Amino acid sequence: MNFYGLSGTQRFRIGTVGWFPSGGHRCADTVPSVSSPEVSAATTVLVFSHRPEVREAITMAIGRRPAPDLPRVRFVEAGGVADVLAAMDAGGVDLAILDGEAQPTGGMGLSRQLKDEITDCPPIIVAVRRRDDRWLATWSQADAVLVHPLDPLTAAETVADVLRRAGSADPALRG
Repeated sequence: MNFYGLSGTQRFRIGTVGWFPSGGHRCADTVPSVSSPEVSAATTVLVFSHRPEVREAITMAIGRRPAPDLPRVRFVEAGGVADVLAAMDAGGVDLAILDGEAQPTGGMGLSRQLKDEITDCPPIIVAVRRRDDRWLATWSQADAVLVHPLDPLTAAETVADVLRRAGSADPALRG
């Protein structure tokens, strides 16, 4: 089996004997196959903002795996409220991160609407521009708040904490 890096170049290969980079050292085959639940399980995170650069900043700050004990993250981006509502109605979203400054409808109002209207609503994190706006996120019933500019360590830690709390009720979210 071949594994490729983000650039598309082959990083290493798993054979029946073990892994070996370009024919180098061989060792026992301890890497799970891609079809195993440990590798294929992914947490779906919906990221909403009307601005693509904000969505990118959020996804880059969180990264593909916010904590080693959690599954990889699969991001679904939404540029409008209709996209968020459709994704949430369809199900399968494990966490939503909403831009509190989105236009014309902000993430805080959208968070409150989702929490009020969806039974067993997935957890929501609201990203705000000013630290002083954290109290508004409390009004919005958000499970956590991120403040721009996003610190990657804080963002990943916050996402991991929220997913762990949600995962205590959902075994699929446990690493």
